[in-house]
Amino acid sequence: MNINIQVKGMDTTDAIKQYVDDKANDLLTYFDNIQGVDVILGMDSHHHNKGKIYFAEFNLQVPGKNINIKKEAVDLYKAIDKVKDHLKVELEKLKGKMREIDKEELRDMKGYQE
Repeated sequence: MNINIQVKGMDTTDAIKQYVDDKANDLLTYFDNIQGVDVILGMDSHHHNKGKIYFAEFNLQVPGKNINIKKEAVDLYKAIDKVKDHLKVELEKLKGKMREIDKEELRDMKGYQE
């Protein structure tokens, strides 16, 4: 799996890069065939009433579909965790749909009548 990380409006550290790599590789437990992940991290604005608001955006390339999730949080690590949790749900939905399609194809091949 190819992981590309871009940072906007802030500096990056090796710890952040390692954290993103770990979270992106954790997604492989939910869906095996992830071809690539584009990650965009940063701050939208430096002038916010409630402090610094960080965002994390993951763009996953899976066969036949691209999944794009963006979340915001007060802490960059929390934003990355939110994206990972949301992607887990989306990948499980996609996997379930693919299994249903496979079952329908098997029924058609075997000639079962509904």
